[in-house]
Amino acid sequence: MTADLPTPEYAHNLKLLGYSDQGGRPDGVQLMVNKGHAIIGHMFSDGFSVVDCRDPRNPKPVAYVPAPPNTWNIHLQSHEDLLLVINAKNMFAAEEFQNEEEYYKGKIGKKTGITDATAAQDWTAGMSVYDISNPAQPRQIGFMPVAGGGIHRLWYTGGRWAYASALLDGFTDYIFITIDMADPTNPKEAGRYWLPGMNAAAGEEPAEDDARGGLHHAIVHGDTAYGAWRDAGMVIMDVKDRANPELIVHRNWSPPFGGGTHNCLPLPDRDLLVVADEAVLDNCADGVKHIWLFDIREPSNPVSISTVPLPSEDDFVNKGAHFGPHNIHENRPDGLVSDQLIFATQQNAGIRVYDISNEYRPEEVAAFVPPPPARLMDKRPNRAQVIQSCDIWVSKEGIVYASDYNAGLYILEYEG
Repeated sequence: MTADLPTPEYAHNLKLLGYSDQGGRPDGVQLMVNKGHAIIGHMFSDGFSVVDCRDPRNPKPVAYVPAPPNTWNIHLQSHEDLLLVINAKNMFAAEEFQNEEEYYKGKIGKKTGITDATAAQDWTAGMSVYDISNPAQPRQIGFMPVAGGGIHRLWYTGGRWAYASALLDGFTDYIFITIDMADPTNPKEAGRYWLPGMNAAAGEEPAEDDARGGLHHAIVHGDTAYGAWRDAGMVIMDVKDRANPELIVHRNWSPPFGGGTHNCLPLPDRDLLVVADEAVLDNCADGVKHIWLFDIREPSNPVSISTVPLPSEDDFVNKGAHFGPHNIHENRPDGLVSDQLIFATQQNAGIRVYDISNEYRPEEVAAFVPPPPARLMDKRPNRAQVIQSCDIWVSKEGIVYASDYNAGLYILEYEG
């Protein structure tokens, strides 16, 4: 390994090829790779950056697009020449969420005043559309506004339809919406689905508990949407009629488990669903979180059949900050599509790869734990200077791109 590359705390079957501090903005959340360029949404620097990774050993920052004031651009999706970017209230800059536990519990719509539309809005809410025929020069061509807190995360793999989680006026938390992209310069909301009790403006009664019962996002395959509904578990929806999504099944395992369901990735050729529960509190205060495998041969009755192994070569529970899943590579059509290997971020335990060829006995086959970040971009109080591997994207050739809340872009090669 060359001297100018960071030295990992642990590595197995993942070789470090390149590293970038993203032009001095090393905080990253969701990333996409398009035409050899990594496009990375920022958690604390606001906006998003583009890094030319056509030579993965020598990544070069080439663009930074600032967010509107008080607005998050943390999540984004790219396909061919289009880039979709979320616009939402910057929650981690808000006074009410400086204690991060407040963001991950209770009714976020109520805490922000969005449930009863009393929030004094000083942010931009909606979805931006960019032309990235030249990804080094994103050019905004469209915007879809929403009334409320904004959009949290998107799913778009080309074609007419995009999908999002949206915090809208009158709702207790993020709900599912479908978006008509027939005219990318003028995207329009087409349909909605929410769990009973979420539409407070319509008189629905939410449960009186501390659960975050809101959609993180859904992955859509064909006419089925697989929604990760945080503390409300998994919600599978029929979206054949994009204007009227309908429930297929709702399953929740919190309690006894700690909630935070973050990804629901279908593996259609094997009738499997990979479900990751996000670790959201320091030192596993929300419990040890898992990546589950579900048998979905009968879509109306998903059955949990296994979990992937927990990282165990260090005491990650007490290492500081978050230990456990954040994100998984979601088999996007422009990258690696595999129903045998699962690539995941485990926050302070870095990047992990799992062989699920035997769905009843998944095995870890690769790992990479980066060193601590050089500095904290996170200005919230009492944050530990500990690696927090966040998002992951994998190319067809097995090149792994991983972001971190504070520590920049790692480019790895899977050698398993």
